[in-house]
Amino acid sequence: MDLRPLHDRVMVRRLDEGEQLRGGIIIPDTAKEKPQQAEVVAAGNGKLLESGERAALDVKAGDRILFGKYSGSEIKIEGVEYLILKEDEILGVLE
Repeated sequence: MDLRPLHDRVMVRRLDEGEQLRGGIIIPDTAKEKPQQAEVVAAGNGKLLESGERAALDVKAGDRILFGKYSGSEIKIEGVEYLILKEDEILGVLE
């Protein structure tokens, strides 16, 4: 199943941060914070302006991004978890 986000929305997949060690103790998966880095999987066509034109998005599929801790809506498609964000919830692009 393919999903294409609408307007200025972006579909991303969180990137794993790997195993965290704090003071020699391995933190279990249930206690870890969710990563705030993701890879853009799909992007919408852009925000519709009052003039009827579309403002192009600054991100594209394949970009690595940073986003806020409580941003977006989580969805699950065919067993894979994704996050749908508005473009203005994206803090920056990692290069």
